[in-house]
Amino acid sequence: MKIILTLIALFGISSAAVVDEYLETLAKEAKVQDPAFKGFSVKRGEDIFTSKHIGKKGKEISCVSCHGDDLSKAGKNFFTAKEIEPLSPKANPQRFSEIKTIEKWLKRNFIDVYNREGTIEEKGDVVTYIINR
Repeated sequence: MKIILTLIALFGISSAAVVDEYLETLAKEAKVQDPAFKGFSVKRGEDIFTSKHIGKKGKEISCVSCHGDDLSKAGKNFFTAKEIEPLSPKANPQRFSEIKTIEKWLKRNFIDVYNREGTIEEKGDVVTYIINR
């Protein structure tokens, strides 16, 4: 049991480091694009996450449509009804364990909701919002 708890603790630290690295990379890119960039915002991330748009398939959708209001609980895909594991890394440490996976799902979900890829700032804001929930 002690070994399992140690592995879980180490995995959580690893996930936090991955998210920190990802946000640091995005912040550098944002600063290059806009020298006035001051950092990512939980509030802007919340606005992006909760606002509704006509997404793919012409349906009104938001990130909440699939992930729900409580990110520590499982959600359900709006289009397929397939269960989605909790988005919160506090409830699901595997959620932010690889940068490649973070980028894949951000791209896919922005296209689903906004019909476009998210900007650097939007991605950073959304990830900041999620990890602070």
